[in-house]
Amino acid sequence: MPKILDLSTTLATFGFDPRPPQIVYWEHRENARYYCRSSNVPLSAFPDQMALAVEEVHAITHTGTHLDAPWHFGPTAEGKPAKTIDEVPLEWCFGDGVLLDFRHKKAGEVITKDDLQAELDRIAYTIKPGDIPLIMVLGGDLYLKDHNYPSLGAGLDGEAVLWLLDEGVKVMGTDAWSLDVPLSIMAREYREGKREHIWPAHFAGRIREYCHIEKLANLDQLPAPFGFKVACFPVKIARASAAWCRAVAILED
Repeated sequence: MPKILDLSTTLATFGFDPRPPQIVYWEHRENARYYCRSSNVPLSAFPDQMALAVEEVHAITHTGTHLDAPWHFGPTAEGKPAKTIDEVPLEWCFGDGVLLDFRHKKAGEVITKDDLQAELDRIAYTIKPGDIPLIMVLGGDLYLKDHNYPSLGAGLDGEAVLWLLDEGVKVMGTDAWSLDVPLSIMAREYREGKREHIWPAHFAGRIREYCHIEKLANLDQLPAPFGFKVACFPVKIARASAAWCRAVAILED
């Protein structure tokens, strides 16, 4: 049997996210009263006067571990209407994973095409079509530990993203808040005249069609940089720019 390693953060009302979800928990006894009213039955209809637990979630599609669709990056990709999350081919969301370790990069530093090639040389791996590169800039599941999470980690530049896409990649991921460098750093550099524009990694998706996963977890628990599968199937939300996904690594015996 293969081993499944969870690469997803937990959707919870606490943690790092600037726009955290709100979750209302309707527990068994409380929800029994609702069903009594809506179904016109007495409490005795339920064992121990307890019905079924239900949760009500209010969250943006980019909260927690999620897959960004091409529509998130812009209205068109490669000159055609950009795919929304319900249009993303599921074949993109399952493939061979490759872990690229950039924990030595400081917060706000850029990961370039040369950096990617150097890391691939270090682990003796060649990217092939359908691979899902996982960019580790933090390591571990830090969202429970550090409320500065959105300002942590390095990020890819546009050229690095386009190089991976040229190699046949359709989905890539990061354990940071964004595939780009932190927004606070991008904004400061733009104000200082050091950047042409912000979100270069995201806006590469207007040139070439792709998806990326943000807010991954547990990448440091992968036993090897390759030799495993990644699955990151998104929730099917009509016309959405992203959706929550339960990203996992599938490790063969």
